[in-house]
Amino acid sequence: MKITSVNLVVSAVRRSQYPTDGKSEFLLVGRSNVGKSSFINTLINRKNFARTSATPGKTQTINFYLVNDEFYLVDAPGYGFAALSKQKKKKFGLMMEDYLRNRPNLKQVFMLIDFRHRPTDDDLMMYNFLKHYKIPVTIVATKTDKVKITVHQKQRTTILEDLDLVVGDDFTMFSNVTKLGKNEIYQKIERTM
Repeated sequence: MKITSVNLVVSAVRRSQYPTDGKSEFLLVGRSNVGKSSFINTLINRKNFARTSATPGKTQTINFYLVNDEFYLVDAPGYGFAALSKQKKKKFGLMMEDYLRNRPNLKQVFMLIDFRHRPTDDDLMMYNFLKHYKIPVTIVATKTDKVKITVHQKQRTTILEDLDLVVGDDFTMFSNVTKLGKNEIYQKIERTM
């Protein structure tokens, strides 16, 4: 896949603001600070298009990035950040539930988890939430370059056992430093569009 154009079309907080062109959408979810902005920037070959932040929980909207005028990468607010108020967490939950239940052009979720750690309770809850809505998921293990190669297989096995992946869901190791997994993600998007 060759990326020729990327535009942030809308930052939405409600359904009435979502794009209406019917193009395929690929949702990105993950804990705050898991590397979603770096993941987007790596996929679209730009350094700072999606802004990375030192402040976890900064993204409070659903951001629709139109890629090649063909499909959207949809960046959801990070979950699991303790400093967010209960009211904001509830608002996030309702916003995500509405999107997942009412978005027919959602083709796939890329759920990012930090390869250095076991999935958190929030990760497990999100995966089960996605499975409740029967949405295909690819688990993207970020920051693989920060884990010794000798530990990769053990860490991969631990994550897969903890998540207990449903048949048909995938697991991809990813690094924005080495670009590991980038072509796998491209192929997944091309097959699913």
